[in-house]
Amino acid sequence: MTRTVEKSAEAVRGILKQTLSLGDRAGRLTEDSKLLGAIPELDSMAVVNVLTALEEHFGIAFEDDEIDASAFSTLGALAALVDSKIGA
Repeated sequence: MTRTVEKSAEAVRGILKQTLSLGDRAGRLTEDSKLLGAIPELDSMAVVNVLTALEEHFGIAFEDDEIDASAFSTLGALAALVDSKIGA
């Protein structure tokens, strides 16, 4: 994994921590950690909130057709999606 993705993953972890109120559990999230279906707080409304927070933090915009369940499969997958938008 590239250095940029690692930095993105750290930022995504922080956004998940804040948006989902994960507290100390966020510190245990690795790039291989499952998200959708594994974190009870990550429901459909939370997905929208996380996407909005990511857009604001990184200055990007997601199109509807770019987002599916695979984007939220793991922390690394979500970070990779962010990287694809910021051109990393």
